[in-house]
Amino acid sequence: MVVYILENAPEKLRGILTRWMIEVRPGIFVGSLNAMVRDKIWEQISNYDTKGALMVYSYNNEQGYQIKMLGDPTRQIIDLDGLQLIKRKQ
Repeated sequence: MVVYILENAPEKLRGILTRWMIEVRPGIFVGSLNAMVRDKIWEQISNYDTKGALMVYSYNNEQGYQIKMLGDPTRQIIDLDGLQLIKRKQ
């Protein structure tokens, strides 16, 4: 499973994502993608001017998922002994 959360995503990017995923709320996309498609979509997201983007995907670790962020989101990822946590920027 893959979840993308986009802040201020342009309509064209949202249209691209809806080819592969369901937009459950504005800017939140959920779907089952293989690793290659997931990474290609992340590459496309990085080419667009968004305020921030977050990707959460299934991964073989203790948490069961991995998190990636792009841009200047309102939160940041903190790695604490192999666990990824989210910290709000102040």
